[in-house]
Amino acid sequence: MATNIGEKIRQIDSKYLRKDLPDFQVGDTVKMKVRVQEADKVRLHPFEGTIIRKTGRGLKSTFTVRKISFGEGVERMFPLHSPVIESMKVTSKGVAHRAKLYYLRDRMGKEASVKKTQVAA
Repeated sequence: MATNIGEKIRQIDSKYLRKDLPDFQVGDTVKMKVRVQEADKVRLHPFEGTIIRKTGRGLKSTFTVRKISFGEGVERMFPLHSPVIESMKVTSKGVAHRAKLYYLRDRMGKEASVKKTQVAA
């Protein structure tokens, strides 16, 4: 008869969840193509960086990617199931012993990198 409200929300959310994105964790380096709206056209903008944070679950989940661009740190926060992300590929797996890698913000050059493991091609 009456189903629980949480179950109804999960049913509605399940239509919008993306299943085409790879499994990634904090510390991994990813290459992404992001849709950018410019006036009357949409172009794909490449963005490559290290995942420093993952939060939430379901449709509300987000992740933050950090890269160094011309000596300046750039961070972008993306909703995981957003249509703005055209494609995403994990280029290397990182060894992170923390859930959030905020300490990378204070580091530059080699010390701002995370120890890597091999990715099966």
